[in-house]
Amino acid sequence: MTTMTKQEALTKAQALRKELERNSYLYYVEDMPTITDAEYDSLMRQLRAIEAEYPELVTPDSPTQHVGGYAKPGFTEVHHITPLLSLANAFSPEEMKEFDRRVHEGLPKDAKVEYVVEPKIDGLACSIIYENGRFVRAATRGDGMVGENVTENVRTIKNIPKVLPSLPGVPMPELLDVRGEVYMPRHAFLKLNEQRVERGETEFANPRNAAAGSLRQLDPRVTARRSLAFFAYGIGTGALDTHNDSMDRLEAYGFTTTEGRTKVTTIEEANALIVRHGERRKSLGYDTDGVVVKVNAVWQQNILGSTGKDPRWAMAYKFPPEQAETTLRDIVIQVGRTGVLTPTAVLDPVKLSGSTISRATLHNEDFIAEKDIRIGDRVIINKAAEIIPEVLRVAVEKRTGEEKVFHMPTECPECGWPVVRKNGEAAVRCTNPHCPALGREGLIHFTSRDAMNIDGCGPAVLLQLQERNLVKDPSDLYLLTADDLMELDRMGAKSANNLVRAIAASKENSLDKLLFALGIRHVGAKVARTLALKYQTMDALMKATQEELAQIPDIGQVIAESVVTYFGDPGNQDYVERLKELGLNMKMLGTAASNENHPFYGKTMVFTGTLPTLDRATAQTMAQEVGAKVTSSVSKKTDYVVAGADPGSKYTKAQSLGVTILDEAAFRRLLENRDAQSSR
Repeated sequence: MTTMTKQEALTKAQALRKELERNSYLYYVEDMPTITDAEYDSLMRQLRAIEAEYPELVTPDSPTQHVGGYAKPGFTEVHHITPLLSLANAFSPEEMKEFDRRVHEGLPKDAKVEYVVEPKIDGLACSIIYENGRFVRAATRGDGMVGENVTENVRTIKNIPKVLPSLPGVPMPELLDVRGEVYMPRHAFLKLNEQRVERGETEFANPRNAAAGSLRQLDPRVTARRSLAFFAYGIGTGALDTHNDSMDRLEAYGFTTTEGRTKVTTIEEANALIVRHGERRKSLGYDTDGVVVKVNAVWQQNILGSTGKDPRWAMAYKFPPEQAETTLRDIVIQVGRTGVLTPTAVLDPVKLSGSTISRATLHNEDFIAEKDIRIGDRVIINKAAEIIPEVLRVAVEKRTGEEKVFHMPTECPECGWPVVRKNGEAAVRCTNPHCPALGREGLIHFTSRDAMNIDGCGPAVLLQLQERNLVKDPSDLYLLTADDLMELDRMGAKSANNLVRAIAASKENSLDKLLFALGIRHVGAKVARTLALKYQTMDALMKATQEELAQIPDIGQVIAESVVTYFGDPGNQDYVERLKELGLNMKMLGTAASNENHPFYGKTMVFTGTLPTLDRATAQTMAQEVGAKVTSSVSKKTDYVVAGADPGSKYTKAQSLGVTILDEAAFRRLLENRDAQSSR
């Protein structure tokens, strides 16, 4: 309780609000906080105390009633400066010893190897870019090459420095790419789910999903309320000579690094630490799903390289997933967008890894047969990859004799047509090309985030649209009006107009998104991007032969045949033409790396100094998109140096070597003039 009069409280509250708003602006917008988080929190506590004693003094614009930040229309793509790779997994000490053997075989004879052992945080990988010590951009991993721009949301995470402190004797790095994991502490996860239950909303399955959903909110204020946190686990661009040194440097900059990080000299020591981490993980305030072992020396990391998917110098040891026992009450069939019938176990609800499980995938009839799964069985379930519930095994010793053997249906449960299973395939498929399930699941896929990303067009909305005969296939979405949508349950004028705008906005998506949305068999998001980059337009891709397609890296005969078969179907040709007439973009956007005539194609470029309008990361990405190789140091092999204010030693070295130096204006002119010829 305060001892102030109401007038004194009013004056104090007004002063606190002004100070908090000023510091919020410096924190979220200018990236130049002048007070610590603790000091900011102290000011906020003082204001809350006054408003609690005098509720009539609370104003709608009070900092206690909202969080800094603002809503954005959506997330843009971000090309990582260096790939943000995932890690290969090991599940036994023997596999870790095999990893150690491969490391030593890949290095010079008698090379001494140090490892760094640290917990693997179960969250969302994120890259955070700093330019001259200032936070400028954050992006999710995405596919390792391209992620989502989540800058404004990451700004709201309290334990991420917005401005790096100056360290004695250490030059501030021009560019620093901090890699780490955004996660949700367990207490925040439990609180969030309690709130969602109270509001009648679906609970998040686990903290990792909750973190991912929170980070991808379009309104940063929602993200800020979710109590996310960040563990730094490495440096991309700007790394020191060893991983351990890089982590120490990040700690000095104010980052929270992974707990229990330990340097060892043998894989046996690493395996012993893995056991200890496994024993203590349940006592932690956050989820870990394993332990990461990394080669410490960066020069050794560089020699070992990567497979394209994951580095050869690191291994993630995955803890065995948690298990639970329950009764399998029934097996039901779900029909997917490609007509595949998938059996799903209906279970007595059971708690597993912090969530209640009532269903689990049974994959296919071979899986059921191999494990001899019967209706009525007591079964052991786990979470594959800590996410997807599945039946691990049957407790055969607990059978009573009343269990029933399951047989896959001979007819589709959705339409009654015969089902078939082709030789060499595990899948059972509906033979009806117009099966209602195909249309429903195809619509869900078409509108999903990785496809056309139509916000507000979830399964419940799509089902209503089908039931009212407003939508038969995805092309019908683009004919909907707000009046049509207002016929749906719980769809007001505002929601209807928002959905119409979201549908219209999806017309501008790049070709790779549309290709994935079409639902061509074997064409996932990565393959769709590969095809879009190769052919650039839908028309060019539709003319491609199977032989041509099969020669493309990562495509092969199976995918090539599927693509040619799809576009060879007259019905699919008409469908694509209809989408084209409705105004959907049919070209690849955002890249011109295949244009060998571009002046920057194949050139080595270095960026230095502060550019007038572009942050360094954005400028580098723009250069990479047209085929340039961006490096951090100037040498005789450097073709261009793009220099801004205070360029430093790189500028001087470029002058001495006779390297062509561009300002931002010249860089933009060459970037936009795709037919220009470069010269030195």
